[in-house]
Amino acid sequence: MIHIVTPANAHRYADAMEQAWRLRHDIFVAEKGWTELARPDGREIDQFDTPHAVHFLAMEGDAVIGYSRLLPTTRPHLLSDVLPQLCEVERPVGPQIWEWTRQGVARSHRAKGRVVNPVSIALLTGIVEWGLAHGVNSLLLQMPTLYMIHVIQLHFRPQPLGLPVQIAGEEIMAATARFDARTLAKLRAVRGDSNSVLVSEPAYLVA
Repeated sequence: MIHIVTPANAHRYADAMEQAWRLRHDIFVAEKGWTELARPDGREIDQFDTPHAVHFLAMEGDAVIGYSRLLPTTRPHLLSDVLPQLCEVERPVGPQIWEWTRQGVARSHRAKGRVVNPVSIALLTGIVEWGLAHGVNSLLLQMPTLYMIHVIQLHFRPQPLGLPVQIAGEEIMAATARFDARTLAKLRAVRGDSNSVLVSEPAYLVA
């Protein structure tokens, strides 16, 4: 199930967020080699982990097995402050557009030989459920170009913001991805479950 963490309920998720910071370090520093994010304490926390970030935790019991983060585009975010070169048009900004970053799944829960990882799909389903409930209809993405087909297959409507750029040995592109109830229906069909994935639905700070 997917737990949403904001300042409204963070006191109940102190241990889970510690796991999330360490999972991020394992994935993005140890595995992907993003050494500029390395920290001696083994916790990957960046300048965008402010009270305005919304954290999505995939949990199995008390263990965090997957993570995603949303950032409001009305405040500093990755595309505005770190990767502006990916955007060749007017940068999309608004309360209805949130940047999706730091998606990751624990190595123990990656689905070998499967195109779609169940934990990843559950996280994305939770994000879309949350978005539809809060007036959000678009995600801002920075992703390898090969992921574009998967975004379309999941019934998002992506719009590239520029040509791909080589970053750390990968071709990375920026895009917006609009979604609606049809997107949620497709995600639930892929999961094989029409029930909500969200355990908690706290209030959040207005961006």
